[in-house]
Amino acid sequence: MLAFIESCGLSGIEGYQVTVEVNLARGMPLFEVVGLPDASVKESRERVRAALKNSGFYFPGDRLTVNLAPADQKKEGPAYDLPIALGILTCMGILPPDAARDVCVFGELSLDGTVRPVRGVLPMTISAVERGVKRIMVPEANANEIRCVDGIEIYPVSTLHAAARHLTGELPIEPVKPASYRQLINERHYAEDFRYVKGQHKAKRALEIAAGGGHNVLLIGPPGSGKTLMARCMPTILPDMTFEEALETTRIHSVAGIVPPTGLLTERPFRSPHHTASHASLVGGGPNALPGEISKAHNGVLFLDELPEYRRDVLEALRQPMEDGFVTITRVNAQSTYPSRFILVCSMNPCPCGHLGSRTQQCRCTPNEIRRYLNRVSGPLLDRIDMHIEVESIPAENLSDTGLSEDSAHIRARVEAARQVQLARYKDIGIHSNAELNARTLARACTMTPDAQALLLQSTETLRLSNRAYTRILKVARTIADLDGFDLIGEEQIAEAVQYRALDRKYWG
Repeated sequence: MLAFIESCGLSGIEGYQVTVEVNLARGMPLFEVVGLPDASVKESRERVRAALKNSGFYFPGDRLTVNLAPADQKKEGPAYDLPIALGILTCMGILPPDAARDVCVFGELSLDGTVRPVRGVLPMTISAVERGVKRIMVPEANANEIRCVDGIEIYPVSTLHAAARHLTGELPIEPVKPASYRQLINERHYAEDFRYVKGQHKAKRALEIAAGGGHNVLLIGPPGSGKTLMARCMPTILPDMTFEEALETTRIHSVAGIVPPTGLLTERPFRSPHHTASHASLVGGGPNALPGEISKAHNGVLFLDELPEYRRDVLEALRQPMEDGFVTITRVNAQSTYPSRFILVCSMNPCPCGHLGSRTQQCRCTPNEIRRYLNRVSGPLLDRIDMHIEVESIPAENLSDTGLSEDSAHIRARVEAARQVQLARYKDIGIHSNAELNARTLARACTMTPDAQALLLQSTETLRLSNRAYTRILKVARTIADLDGFDLIGEEQIAEAVQYRALDRKYWG
């Protein structure tokens, strides 16, 4: 007897149709899986055999062949366990022939028949919806991940036995109640808030500008000055993700297997890899070309603490994704392209001991030590960081102040207003923020007064800035003007934007 069960495969962050074909025929006992399976798929034979027996079913003693079509596409992971088991039950006549005809199924089986979660459920579900599938059977632990997907009934299953009873109609499973994206946003809670940051008005202003235009930031200051705390507060002032952005971000996290219990991501991601991170962990890689930290930070913040401590090749690998907004990972067995548009927030000390310029501690470093330390960060990478901010240490008497600063909600309101101005300005050219402006659109969007133009040229010559630094200053000034409510960029906006590049000459000149 022959049975067909619809399932899905995963290629990068895109799903594709996989038909699990199960054939049971007379002959010597054999259980074969074909269709270009990897090791984890081949091992499904033993998982399925044990799960069927431990769920109260018998395992057939005839020749059993499972084909995963299309046969020329590499199949990875344990997500085919459940559809294979259901196909076997159909071949044995335990399930009606058409019980799973219009259902897309995936899930890993434990030896006792429990259905375990799998990665990549969201992109596979979206792929199924695009093919016209109306019903989907997923592991119970993955149900929250896809409850915002429209146009499909989601049946969460906890065991193989429960899945079989549902398909026979003996004990139907209630579909998951859909949840709106707005409802999920209202349920979120940020752990950090700018209201708890003492002082640092200049740095908070700079981070507001960075959030308002999507600009990259470098915070330079002594230990304990609040650099890490302010970086962790950055997602709280960014505009809410649209539903499309949330889906795209969650797809990446789903492929990586790190979706939160709530399911769809409603908070912009904040990724903070340790400075010992390898090239593959940051950019992505491995045998299956999985996403790295820069892709997991898509639509959010990538925070690199102690920037000079990262390996040089790791930092240089950031340059192309920062410009292009995506990264392509090529391996022997796979090639995947992941979106990687993030705000880079970096922090570092001004010298090896951390106290250069401190008002409370004396620096112990020699000029050569300071220069060697700062030169660990290359000039081309610094050019791609729009704003370099000096963060001063806070006097002890200020820390005891019980008053609270302006909270993140008020700052986010100003940021969202500036982003709305940018969305209206760029609605015809396909970009969303000032940081995405390119050579073709820069002149059109960044119109200046004659005095502002003269000040920018003078500053560029005096500080001997690169052409890339020139455009970064212009983009930052455009954001400052948007926050201040001006159509034209004036001298005040240029002057403030230049202040955020002063470290080019102060430390690296």
